[in-house]
Amino acid sequence: ITMRWQVLLFLSVFCLGLTLGQVSYSIPEEMAKGSIVGNIAHDLGLDLKRLKSGRAPRIHSGDTTEYIELNKERGVLLIKERIDREALCGETTPCALHLQMILENPMELFRITVEITDINDNAPSFASTEKRIEISESAIIGSKFVLEKAFDADIGTNGLQSYTLHPTSNFALKLENQADGGKKVEMILQKPLDREHQEHISLLLTAVDGGQPRMSGTMQITVNVLDVNDNAPIFTKPVYKAAIPENSPQGTSIIIVSASDKDRGSHGEISYAISNSKRRLSDLFQINQKTGEVILIGEIDYEKAKLFQVDIEALDNGGLSDSSKILIDVIDVNDNSPQIKILSKSDSILEDSPENTAIAMLSINDPDSQKNGEVKCSINDEIPFKILNTMNGFYSLVTEVALDREDASQYNITVTCSDEGVPSLSSSVTLTLQISDVNDNPPVFERSSYEAYIIENNTPGLSIFTVKATDSDWNQNARVSYILEDSSVNGVPVSSYVSVSADSGVIHAVRSFDYEQIKDFQFRVKAQDGGSPPLSSNVTVKIMIQDQNDNAPQVLYPVQTGGSLVAEMVPRSADVGYLVTKVVAVDVDSGQNAWLSYKLQKATDRALFEVGLQNGEVRTIRQVTDKDAVKQRLTVIVEDNGQPSRSATVIVNVAVADSFPEVLSEFTDFTHDKEYNENLTFYLVLALAVVSFLFITCVVVIISVKIYRWRQSRILYHSNLPVIPYYPPRYSDTLGTGTLPHVYNYEVCRTTDSRKSDCKFGRAGSQNVLIMDPSSTGTMQRIQSEKSILDEPDSPLEVGHCSLYQLSRLHDLCHFQVRYFA
Repeated sequence: ITMRWQVLLFLSVFCLGLTLGQVSYSIPEEMAKGSIVGNIAHDLGLDLKRLKSGRAPRIHSGDTTEYIELNKERGVLLIKERIDREALCGETTPCALHLQMILENPMELFRITVEITDINDNAPSFASTEKRIEISESAIIGSKFVLEKAFDADIGTNGLQSYTLHPTSNFALKLENQADGGKKVEMILQKPLDREHQEHISLLLTAVDGGQPRMSGTMQITVNVLDVNDNAPIFTKPVYKAAIPENSPQGTSIIIVSASDKDRGSHGEISYAISNSKRRLSDLFQINQKTGEVILIGEIDYEKAKLFQVDIEALDNGGLSDSSKILIDVIDVNDNSPQIKILSKSDSILEDSPENTAIAMLSINDPDSQKNGEVKCSINDEIPFKILNTMNGFYSLVTEVALDREDASQYNITVTCSDEGVPSLSSSVTLTLQISDVNDNPPVFERSSYEAYIIENNTPGLSIFTVKATDSDWNQNARVSYILEDSSVNGVPVSSYVSVSADSGVIHAVRSFDYEQIKDFQFRVKAQDGGSPPLSSNVTVKIMIQDQNDNAPQVLYPVQTGGSLVAEMVPRSADVGYLVTKVVAVDVDSGQNAWLSYKLQKATDRALFEVGLQNGEVRTIRQVTDKDAVKQRLTVIVEDNGQPSRSATVIVNVAVADSFPEVLSEFTDFTHDKEYNENLTFYLVLALAVVSFLFITCVVVIISVKIYRWRQSRILYHSNLPVIPYYPPRYSDTLGTGTLPHVYNYEVCRTTDSRKSDCKFGRAGSQNVLIMDPSSTGTMQRIQSEKSILDEPDSPLEVGHCSLYQLSRLHDLCHFQVRYFA
């Protein structure tokens, strides 16, 4: 089989990046199945690997029957079904199949035109194999007799070419070309007829085509010679024109034709008929033999045929006839909705796809004409897509703006196409598009910062708080993990304080907290998603330690010593409400756990003294009399306000006397009664030696420490770093909470520049304090010496001028003041 093919390939870059190519082939009809149409891969310059890929190209055609298929392995087009040009195109020339091939990634469209050429596979044929003609013997030479035309489904040179008539003694053939490309066949009388000589004449009409080899068809013509009929019918018009809308109902009258005959009687009676033609118009139209009215008996469609030519005859009873033709124009009616075909589409698209990304290609066709066939397409509103007319009849659906899966994860896109007819007809198709997620959203915490509370002395591993972050992405991109960021609290890694559950965000205490050591701390927690690359955000979490009543009150004054008795002196002339002393205590807890109250638990004479509940002041509640004992012993209990309450006790010795000898004799007797020992002198000397040794050692140590701290302070002083002292809570409260008021100031000069002074202290208000040494004989000189020291609040105390007992008392006071102010 010879095959002619021609390749025309051109590339055009459209706004969507779509590449269009066109190739044309020419093949004969009736090729065997599996025959090669053309090497499409070679002609379009395509890679066979791309044709073999999973997203293989597809061939689309406008016809429901797939005549041609693509062999992806060889890259060639093959005949899939036998092609009959006459069945496919009829008389339409040229006859061609218009195919589209679409490749994806990138998306490319190729148009393929396969022209079907005719072969001589149909012989000419007549509608009937016999025809009878009656001719009057008076017919003159040159009389015309219209013969039935033969029908040949082939076209061009393979179609009907000529007629022959045998024998030719009386008649000759006359062929006349017509506007539709056919030939009008007439038999011309070239010799007068003689009925008496020959009443019946047999003729053989042969129709021959131009194929190789030639094919023919025959019809037997029998001529009956009649007697005298010398006038033939004549049509009033050589050509009749009419118009009819498509889809007109059967029985619609199209036109009425008429002819006249000068003969009379039966020779003048005319009958009308439609000549047979290759279009088989007798199935569509019918003419009334008597009236000449042409009626529609079939269905006509503008999209199949726009013009009909109907050949008609007028015959009289004498066998004479005339011919004419009717040209019937078919008027288009908007009876076809636009046809939408999805050539290619994407089921999903990434949310970060750029604008004008193609998601579908559509083929739109309306077979109607003019306005009825003009189509406009649109999509549903309020979606981020648009439809573009890329070329005649082809549309692309593309993204209009950037997408966001978090706003919409799926779109139902309805494409509606309407024609311009009246009334307008439309069609629609809906495409579902999934939006694939991209990790473009970091986790977001529910709060900008968190505060959590935990009671001190907690159990390690206790759950403190839960942080929560959400991610608006999907699946793995929304899976949030929690990470404790590295930081330190007071020089210690925060991981030794708390831990964070990676999955739940629960914060656990790693250790037991002590409010007195740390009251609060903060750290940062990072929330990280599971995307690639991961996104994260962080939040600050502050942990507040809540106080428990786990510390008992501490008595600061009076100082309880094991070897000496401290007595407060009350003159017998003291009035009611005389301030004897004040019990000073503190509690290192906070809040109500540090609210202290004072109560008198025991007393030598409970009717003589009372203790202030809030301030700890010991006052007289009646006038002191001579009958009151000199030695008074009070036991004061200090309680905090915690639950459960904690307490401490202190013993206050009070001396009721107007002079020191009286007090001394009473306390000396008391001491001798309880601690009398005949070896007292030996123990006193031994104690003095031990205390002296310890004192000298302490002095050396203190001097060394002071020199070291002086050097450190000088370094700190030159470094210009701020020195921030630490003050225990409520140690300076003056609102009656039971802690030390400002009026009782025990000063210790232990600043950063401590080289300039040693310990010094002032007198507590206007009280008299007696310090009794039970191991001594209680001489007045020692009492007065110690009293003189206590009575000089502003004079510095030289270490070398103090007795051992005075130095021990100074050591106690300095120790208290260092704890209070350091």
